Amino acid sequence: MALEHAILVSLLEQPGSGYELARRFDRSIGRFWTATHQQIYRVLRRMEADGWVAVEEIAQGGRPDKKVYEAAGPGREALAGWLREPVEPETVRHELAVKIRAAAFDDPGALISEVERHREAHAALLTRYLSGEQRDFPDLEHLDAQQELQHVVLRGGIEYERMTLAWLDDVLATLRRLATSAEQSN
Repeated sequence: MALEHAILVSLLEQPGSGYELARRFDRSIGRFWTATHQQIYRVLRRMEADGWVAVEEIAQGGRPDKKVYEAAGPGREALAGWLREPVEPETVRHELAVKIRAAAFDDPGALISEVERHREAHAALLTRYLSGEQRDFPDLEHLDAQQELQHVVLRGGIEYERMTLAWLDDVLATLRRLATSAEQSN
C-alpha cells in the first residue's frame, strides 16, 4: 500500500486540509499506516498534480488560505484498482521479541522494566481505543456501511492490543520466574 491510498481513504471518509489529515493520521490511521506531516503534504502535492485530489482554497482572514482536499475521479479509480489487487500476508518485525530471545544469553531480569514499559504503552492504547469506540460508535445497531467498516478495523485494533497485553503478561511472568531462578542458583 502506498501512502496515497491511505490518504484517499481518509479523504473519502471526510475531505480536509493537510493539517486535518495529519491529525487523523496521528489519531487513527497512523496506528496501521504511519506518515509524517511532511510526507502527507508532499504526497498531497503529487496527488494534486496527478489529478487524484481536488483542492478548494478557502480564504482565512489574517492567515494564509486553507487548502481543503477531496478525492477526485482519478483518485477514486486508483483506489478501486488498488482495492482489487491481492495483498500478501505481512511479516512482522518485532525488535522486542528478538530482545526477549536474547535474554537467554544475559540476565532475563534486565529486560523486565522494558517489557513493563511496552505493557503500559499498549494498555494506554487499548484504553484509548475503547474510549474511541464508546465515543464514535454509541449505537452499534444503526451503523452505515462506512461506520461498520471503520468499527471492524477498530475492533481489530482492540483485539490486537488485548492479545499483546496477554502476551506481555506471559513474557513478564516468564522473565520474573527465570530471573528468580537465576538469583537462587547464584
